[in-house]
Amino acid sequence: MQAAAGALRAQGVQHGDRILLHARNSNAVLETMFASWMIGATWVPANFRLTPPEVAYLAQSSGAAVHIFDSAFPDHAAAARAENPACRLEIAIGEGALTWESLTEHPDPLVRAVDVDRDHPAWFFYTSGTTGRPKAGVLTHGQLNYVVCNHLCDLMPGTTEQDVSLVVAPLSHGAGVHALPQVARGAASVLLPSEKLDCEEAWRLVERHRVTNMFTVPTILTMLTRHEAVDRYDHSALRYVIYAGAPMYRADQVHALRKLGRVLVQYFGLGEVTGNITVLRPDQHSEDDAEMPVGSCGLPRVGMTVAILDETGQEVPAGTTGELCVRGPGVFAGYHGNPDATEAAFRNGWFHTGDLGHMDASGFFYITGRASDMYISGGSNVYPREIEEALLLHPAVREACVLGVPHEKWGETGVAVLVLEDDAQVTDAELLAHLDGRLAKYKWPTRFAVWPELPKSGYGKVTKREVRRLLDEAAA
Repeated sequence: MQAAAGALRAQGVQHGDRILLHARNSNAVLETMFASWMIGATWVPANFRLTPPEVAYLAQSSGAAVHIFDSAFPDHAAAARAENPACRLEIAIGEGALTWESLTEHPDPLVRAVDVDRDHPAWFFYTSGTTGRPKAGVLTHGQLNYVVCNHLCDLMPGTTEQDVSLVVAPLSHGAGVHALPQVARGAASVLLPSEKLDCEEAWRLVERHRVTNMFTVPTILTMLTRHEAVDRYDHSALRYVIYAGAPMYRADQVHALRKLGRVLVQYFGLGEVTGNITVLRPDQHSEDDAEMPVGSCGLPRVGMTVAILDETGQEVPAGTTGELCVRGPGVFAGYHGNPDATEAAFRNGWFHTGDLGHMDASGFFYITGRASDMYISGGSNVYPREIEEALLLHPAVREACVLGVPHEKWGETGVAVLVLEDDAQVTDAELLAHLDGRLAKYKWPTRFAVWPELPKSGYGKVTKREVRRLLDEAAA
C-alpha cells in the first residue's frame, strides 16, 4: 500500500485527484482505497456488476484523473477512457501496460500519509441509481472516522484482532465500509474465491476461519440460511451477522434466527449517511413476535438524531407516518457537482432520506416504504411494503413486489409480482383469501403476476423501476 502510494505520487497523482476503480473483490481493492487516501486523493469505486456505459458515466461525472480497471473488463475501461477526458493515467489490475501489481513494488514508498482535514473528500459513494442517474455522495475523512467508531460501538462491540470477517458483497459499497472497522481493530477479512455467491463455499469458509462477523443484505442472508450447507458446517463462532440495504421480510428473519441464533444485527442507513441512522441489536431480535419490535429498523445510532417529519418539516407524534430524516456526524457533505440535488436533500437542517415511516411510543423506528413507492387508491395512501410483508406469509410465496399502476375507477391500484417456492402453485383467489383479515380491502392488489425471478440491482435489491418497465412491456 505504501509502495503503491509512492508510485502514484511519482506518476503525478496529486492531492485532491479522483481515482476511479472498477474491479472484482480482491486485496487490490482495499490497497487502492488506502493508497488513494495516503496521497490525499479521493477514492471512486464502481460496482463491478455495472455495464460499460454506466461506469463511463461514473468516470465522466467524477472527473477522475486516474482509472484503475480489473483487466477482466476491457470494454469498461475503453468506455470510461472515451467519456472522461480528465483521465491522465490508466492502471490495470492483472495484465496491462501499467499494472497495479507493479506499483506495489515501487522502490520509494510513501511512509507517512499527507495531512487532510476532516472535511476533505475521501470517497465518492455513488448511489445505486434506482431513480435517475447515480449521484456521487461525498464522504469525508472526518465522517468516515466517526463511522468506524460508530460501527464498532453499535454493530460489532468488542471486535479485536482475534475476530474474522467474511466478505460476501462488493467492497465498492457497504462491504467496503464494513471492512474499515476490521482494519481499525486488526481483524482479518476473508474474501470469497469468486465474485459469484457460492453458499456452500461461504459456509465452508465460516467454519475453516472461525468467522465471527459478516455483512450482507437480506436477499443474500436469506440465500445463505436457506441453503442446506448451513446445517453441515460449524458456524458457532459467529457473533454478528449484519444485514442492511433493505428491510428483511419477517418470515426470512425468523428462519435466519432459527438457523443462526440471536446473532442478527440490522442497521438502516443510506449511502449518504454511510449506514448510520438506526440499529436493531442481537438482543432485540427474536423468533417470538412478542419479544421484539417486529418490522422495526431499530433505535437511533449513537451520536445521530433521527426524526419523523411532515411536509412542513415539523416532527409528528408517535405512530404518525412521515418522512424519516436524520442529522449528525454520519451525514455526508453533499453530492459532487450537483448543488440542486444537495439542496433538495437538505432542508430545515435535516437530511431527508425519502423513506416513509413512523416511530412507536418506545422510540423504535419503522420504515413503511419509499415516498416514491407510495400510491393513492381511492383517496387512501397505500404502502407497498405492508402488502409485500403480508403476501410473504403465504407458504407458496418466496418473493413479492407490489407497484401502484393507473386504474380508471380508483386512480391507482396495486399489482403484485410474485416468485413462488419451488413447485408451488397458488390462485388469485387463494392469495386474496390469505389477505382477508390481514389487510384492509382497499390495499389488496387487483392483479397478480408470477415470474421466475425478480430483477435485482448489483446490491441485491429488487429494482422496482425495472419491474415496472417489464410490466409495461407485457401490457403493450
